Amino acid sequence: MASFTSTSFCFTSFNPTKTLVPGCRISNPDSVFFSLKGRTFQPITLQSRVPRFQSACAAKPETVEKVCDIVKKQLALPDGSVVTGESKFSALGADSLDTVEIVMGLEEEFGISVEEESAQSISTVQDAADMIDKLLESKSA
Repeated sequence: MASFTSTSFCFTSFNPTKTLVPGCRISNPDSVFFSLKGRTFQPITLQSRVPRFQSACAAKPETVEKVCDIVKKQLALPDGSVVTGESKFSALGADSLDTVEIVMGLEEEFGISVEEESAQSISTVQDAADMIDKLLESKSA
């Protein structure tokens, strides 16, 4: 009985016609065949790795617009005030109590519930809109 033990392999590129290790042939990105002294062993099935980085799309423009309107209302900003996704609550004059009231307004408007940890991580309008879209997506799933 033959055994093969390895702690790791690192393939920098996939080329099915190139032999990376003597006696090793990759038939597709999901399996590896080994042969040793003319004997071929059962294929080893490779498992996909969990991605290290995940990217998320920015919130929908209509969500950002609604959040801007709620922020303007909660902070009683004049009609000419410009609030964008990049606007920081602190730069708009919001203190911690104002931020809590903004989050409560967002919860009411969008029918969501924001955990305290999530609420504390919100510093911009875009942060709030991204969180809302994420919560709405998970709520509908």
